[in-house]
Amino acid sequence: MQAKLAQREPERLQRWQAEKLYERIQADTAGRPDFLLVDGPPYANGDIHIGHAVNKILKDIIVKSERLDGRKAAFVPGWDCHGLPIELQVEKKHGKVGDKLDAAGFRAKCREYAAEQVARQRADFERLGVLADWDNPYLTMHPAFEAEQLRALADIVARGHVVRGFKPVHWCLDCGSSLAEAEVEYADKTSTAIDVRFAAADPAAVAEVFGVAAPEAVDFVIWTTTPWTLPANQALCVHPELAYAWVEVGEGAPVIVAAELVDDVAARAGTSAEVVATTAGGTLEGLKARHPFAEREVPVICGEHVTLEAGTGIVHTAPGHGADDFVVGQRYGLETDNPVAGNGVFLERAPLVGGQHVRKADMIVVEALRESGRLLHDTPFEHSYPHCWRHKTPLIFRATPQWFVSMEAQGLRDTALAAIRQTQWIPSWGQARIESMVAGRPDWCISRQRTWGVPMAVFIDRETQQLHPDTPALLARVGEAVERDGLEAWFGSKPADWGVDEDRYEASTDTLDVWFDSGVVHRCAGPATGSQPGDAIADLYLEGSDQHRGWFQSSLLTSSAMHGRAPYRAVLTHGFTVDEQGRKMSKSAGNVVPPQQVMKTLGADILRLWVASADYSGEIAISDNLLKRIADAYRRLRNTLRFVLGNLHDFDPARDALAPEAMLPGDAEALREAEALQGALRRAYGARELHSVYQRLHNYCVVDLGGRYLDVLKDRLYTTGADSTARRSAQTALWHIGEALVRWIAPILSFTAEEAWEALPGSRDATVFAQSWWCFPEAPAASIDWVALRALRASAKKQLEEARTAGAIKGDLDAELRLWTDSPALITAMDALGEELRFWLLTSDVVVVDGREPEMQTHSLEGGGTLGVRVVRSEAEKCQRCWHRRADVGATTAHPGLCGRCVANVDGAGEHRRVI
Repeated sequence: MQAKLAQREPERLQRWQAEKLYERIQADTAGRPDFLLVDGPPYANGDIHIGHAVNKILKDIIVKSERLDGRKAAFVPGWDCHGLPIELQVEKKHGKVGDKLDAAGFRAKCREYAAEQVARQRADFERLGVLADWDNPYLTMHPAFEAEQLRALADIVARGHVVRGFKPVHWCLDCGSSLAEAEVEYADKTSTAIDVRFAAADPAAVAEVFGVAAPEAVDFVIWTTTPWTLPANQALCVHPELAYAWVEVGEGAPVIVAAELVDDVAARAGTSAEVVATTAGGTLEGLKARHPFAEREVPVICGEHVTLEAGTGIVHTAPGHGADDFVVGQRYGLETDNPVAGNGVFLERAPLVGGQHVRKADMIVVEALRESGRLLHDTPFEHSYPHCWRHKTPLIFRATPQWFVSMEAQGLRDTALAAIRQTQWIPSWGQARIESMVAGRPDWCISRQRTWGVPMAVFIDRETQQLHPDTPALLARVGEAVERDGLEAWFGSKPADWGVDEDRYEASTDTLDVWFDSGVVHRCAGPATGSQPGDAIADLYLEGSDQHRGWFQSSLLTSSAMHGRAPYRAVLTHGFTVDEQGRKMSKSAGNVVPPQQVMKTLGADILRLWVASADYSGEIAISDNLLKRIADAYRRLRNTLRFVLGNLHDFDPARDALAPEAMLPGDAEALREAEALQGALRRAYGARELHSVYQRLHNYCVVDLGGRYLDVLKDRLYTTGADSTARRSAQTALWHIGEALVRWIAPILSFTAEEAWEALPGSRDATVFAQSWWCFPEAPAASIDWVALRALRASAKKQLEEARTAGAIKGDLDAELRLWTDSPALITAMDALGEELRFWLLTSDVVVVDGREPEMQTHSLEGGGTLGVRVVRSEAEKCQRCWHRRADVGATTAHPGLCGRCVANVDGAGEHRRVI
């Protein structure tokens, strides 16, 4: 086995591709129980980054480990191909729709661009050693996928989950479209916070509620960080159970604010404050106030969402610009007014700011309030604010007519929450996270105002704005046409083409949210590829932790809406990649580690081993230094494999393998150890504890196998007769261990494992990736206390190391050991080895004495008792063949440089060890 991963892996990958390895694996594992992983689609834009590598490698490791467990595990990769980012890339080259290209031409260029991106990403994913059906991926832009998506929408409509609404949604002014919850991220923003006086329309009515004398004027004071929303104000909202105070301030009319916030409001305004009377918020309901600059009065209403965390305890309410505002506005029958156009410019009818852009409106509103005396206070205010995930710019809440998947109309929220509780979440905290998100999420806005996407192929009643009563059947017909002729079958059509009355119904011009595209993968990927998943329940979904609010949730909602259950049995979440100091990866910080560069310099197997070594439940650190350490660990694993394979060069299992009862006890014990480890690895793979797999494999190769068994074995392999029982027993053990070890590493070190598989002796199937766990022969029960002997070896090795450090010996074979113990168990174990104890301890001689000698260093034994060890430099000559220092070196004239044992092995029948 040669290293040079970066050079040799591409050669092997070409062989895999030429031999259609994935298809062969699927054929070889046909008839096994299925394991279904549904691949969450990466977006088809830009080269893959290290996070993509982590995700695909984790999936590949798990799929391969499931084949070890005797399952047929398909891996159908996919890509998310519609949406704004691709539109933006096409716009850079061809301009917006209508500039150089019509809508159909623009969509064609989007499809072309997405296909190019898929091809580039596919090449990198394959280079990672990920075995998947790369020739038949699912693409959300495949006509078969798009058609099935429309059929899925038909099912959801038929079950009553889709509703029309004029509701506030997150709106990106740069995208010119509504955004899904998963497309919103939060970042700090400095806004202008203002305290505004709303004059009571009837001061006497307010005074009566508080039981005070009626003044000429009294003001309700609101606090807001979005002055631009004041033109759409429709009410003032108080909490029905909070106490509100009538407050005399230094100058001006008395004010009404929450009693607990009086001091805060006064401090901001820089004035004195005297509480005259208080009342419960519920008593204020129905009072009215005059809008500070619009010609209207607005009511005081009650809402449970009002808090005392900040502000005045009175919330300015604009149902067209806020989710809570909308909900409470619906309860009170308020107008959902949205005076802002899709481009962010106020309609001319908007008071004070008509024709102005929302980003300029704040200062206009603030200055107008200041001039009218309605502004009590203003100040910059830094807070967390929703931003567009793509443009990183602040969003606005804007009521628009959209299509929603209702969380309440048919009990979808309760169905989804029940499905969450029936799913296994790895790590377990994922359940609480997605539960809280689903419990509190608003209706899902599934319509978008984009060009590149699957159409919201419905017909809307011009008068009622409701769906055509035959919508499910019409969607199914559109789906058939799209599957046959592509999306232009819809975009180039008129209602009459579908038998719909054009005078009464109009065709929707919206496209579906791209999260709906990927959210129905569980339904669409099968029909698009002619294979699973279809509507089968997946055994596993696996994505980054951000997908609790993204793909995990959109998949859950669509499946719950169609089938009343989750689309998955288990969901695994992995963390994000960070650098060695825990910092987020970014080009500006210079800490990005491109997977392409790692594969060119170190090889994909190093990257795969790094992924397996990390505890993916949290952040995953990567750096050049960490990768160098992983490369060192890889070399240890590879060198162990090389030793095993190198010592099987003349071994034919059919001819040379010994039965378990004929093997030496030490070799039988090695098989028992390996079999126990295989059980632990199988459990760790099954529990998706890949870092435990890595740690156990590394420890086994470095300590248990490489650091003990193989060390003990070298003398027997190199000095005994080629066909002796001692050597064939050792080779038999190495063959079983090699067969197991290559399977253990195959899910992780795929290139290395396949190379080792081909080098193992004996007839075998074409690939390791279709194999199950190795079946070890049943070894006879151990007659020796190997636990005691391992403890003895550890203590002796420590003593020998100290002697080497002190310069008393150069190597362990320069030493003789004198041992004493009062442990009956250890005495029995040492007696079982007899003269072979020196081979176990790898010294030239061992003498067990009856009493503790003064020069001995003592060690407490775990099972009780004491061990005494003394290292003595051997004065005997070194055998030129085995390097042991023995008194009989040179005793045979024909071989003056050999010890008696080596002479017997060279000229005689050789030794026949009985233990190790």
